[in-house]
Amino acid sequence: MTDTIAPPVAAARLVDGTAAPAGGSAAPPGATGRLDGPTLGRRIHTTAHALRQLGLRTGDRVLVQGDNSVDYVVTLLALMQLDTSLIPLDHRLSGADAAAAGRQARARWLVTAADHATGFPGIPDRRVIPYPRPAADAPPPPPGPVGLAPWFRRPDALVLWSSGTTGRPKGIIKPGRAVLDNSLRTIQAMGYREDDVLAPLLPFSHQYGLSVILLWWLARCTLLVTPYQRLDAAVGQAAAHGATAVDAAPSTYHSLLGVVRRRPEVRAGLAGVRLWGVGGAPLPAPLAEAFHTTMGRPLLDGYGLTELGNVALATPDAPHGCGRPLPGVRLRVMRPDGTAAGPGELGGIEVRSPGLMAGYLQEDGSLTPVDPDAWYPTADLGSVDAEGTVRVVGRNQAVHRLGFTLYPESLERRAEACGRPVKVLAVEDQRRGSALHFVVADPDGEAPLTWRRRLAAHLAEYEQPNAVHVVDHFPLTANGKPDTRALRAELGLELGGVRGPTPRSGAEPDNSG
Repeated sequence: MTDTIAPPVAAARLVDGTAAPAGGSAAPPGATGRLDGPTLGRRIHTTAHALRQLGLRTGDRVLVQGDNSVDYVVTLLALMQLDTSLIPLDHRLSGADAAAAGRQARARWLVTAADHATGFPGIPDRRVIPYPRPAADAPPPPPGPVGLAPWFRRPDALVLWSSGTTGRPKGIIKPGRAVLDNSLRTIQAMGYREDDVLAPLLPFSHQYGLSVILLWWLARCTLLVTPYQRLDAAVGQAAAHGATAVDAAPSTYHSLLGVVRRRPEVRAGLAGVRLWGVGGAPLPAPLAEAFHTTMGRPLLDGYGLTELGNVALATPDAPHGCGRPLPGVRLRVMRPDGTAAGPGELGGIEVRSPGLMAGYLQEDGSLTPVDPDAWYPTADLGSVDAEGTVRVVGRNQAVHRLGFTLYPESLERRAEACGRPVKVLAVEDQRRGSALHFVVADPDGEAPLTWRRRLAAHLAEYEQPNAVHVVDHFPLTANGKPDTRALRAELGLELGGVRGPTPRSGAEPDNSG
């Protein structure tokens, strides 16, 4: 890949869509809430200077916590300019979990959106600081472009955390060179341009949202910071500012379709969006079909992991499945016996990529490195067809039932042909090996027996549900993925047995033999 590290600041534009006029019209160039070229560069330099004056130094590990804002983006870039090691934390994380992450990562500082945050365990109060907001009479910053080259060479540029949907989140160390390489390959695959306006509907503190910030900076385009948790307002701002690329989780797109149904004028305002990126969780087929029908463009699914960055991306010229692997990224599918799967055959996904992490962070703060030259086993289940299109089913977690080996997430993808999102929860059963509980997200609340009949047509006899539950919606993690553990708790299902469904689940009893 090219060794271009950072663009001229004059080309990067940052727009605050969280504080735009109530009427939803875009702020004119130069207005408050818009940082163009040299103005953005001065703001980053001034923020970096203020942080250094407070004592931050090259190599310090810094927790960064706060919701999406222009201040968050500027502070993040200023910390990169200072060549610190960044540990983004979701602002909704509990105090205990945030403190545990800080201890494990050996963080020296907390930079936060809170103005008067104190008492963070393990970090002295003098090192708990709010985002610097330079005073009007602050001395001018040094001239010259913002330089991120040292940060992109840092071996521990980022400390990120896995989603924790299948267990406790893991600390992941990403070297700057891997982050840069993956960002440049993504730009090449997706064709981002300087005239693009990126409007992510994602938290910046997670891998997906953070990657959009880096794509913006390197592609020299415009980043619109939206009030993504107030979707009506966020979509209105995306339309008002001429968004051309939107990224979100499947759950957000489901809600976006609801916005468009209530406010048909929004669809016309979003006609300029050429890239609708989706990731963070499997894309349900009914959602993909409904979105294409409503918006006239496909959702471009992607496959990636915090450990690897983006692996494969659907593009406008290859919109099917998760597209093809990024240039220079190799992907293979393996059978359980260690042989290569054939075209279209399901198996375990393994990847070799320059975007690979350095390793996992241990409890004592040490690093367990990974072999950069080995195939990385993703623990995901998927296939690659004869044209090279990648399709990802989900986690490669086999269960055994009545003598058959089944994959719950593979069953989910086929069950979704019934027209609603479906989760399949396996519960240990001494007689059958596993009992399969199918959970249908149906806001209309149709009877479980009705859904059992609809599901039956898409499943083999040995795949049929032991029980069917109906819920209004699936609980979600902070980054928009269905929260399987919370769903189990909601339904009263335990991994080692069944306590019985809660009344609101609308479960159909298990009458199978």
